[in-house]
Amino acid sequence: MPRILGVEIPGDKRIEASLPYIYGIGPSVTAKILEQTGIDPNVRAKNLTDAQINAIVQCVTQMKVVVEGDLRREIQANLKRLQAINCYRGIRHRRNLPVRGQRTGTNARTRKGPRKTVGVQRNKDAKAGKH
Repeated sequence: MPRILGVEIPGDKRIEASLPYIYGIGPSVTAKILEQTGIDPNVRAKNLTDAQINAIVQCVTQMKVVVEGDLRREIQANLKRLQAINCYRGIRHRRNLPVRGQRTGTNARTRKGPRKTVGVQRNKDAKAGKH
């Protein structure tokens, strides 16, 4: 398994399918990288030479693509900023509710989690045939 930018990418897959395992690199960026480095998209990741791996790393840094830890930190900072200024989106993030205008009366289970059934606690001194 080759290691690119600190991430183990699957060696048995084509490099075109392996590069998106790096957080922040998707299919379109992968296509640009492979085009600029001149690497065949159909070559398996385990068959890459050290020179090709170095070319990929250089290309990513040259394109100034934010990847992995830096990108995760940036996204977290954006969410913290939204929550700190108490904007609508920040409040929705804080309450774990859908952020982009979806309905919540029904559905929204991915964001809200499994249903929590609310039961009623019965008072033992309540009217149960006692006078």
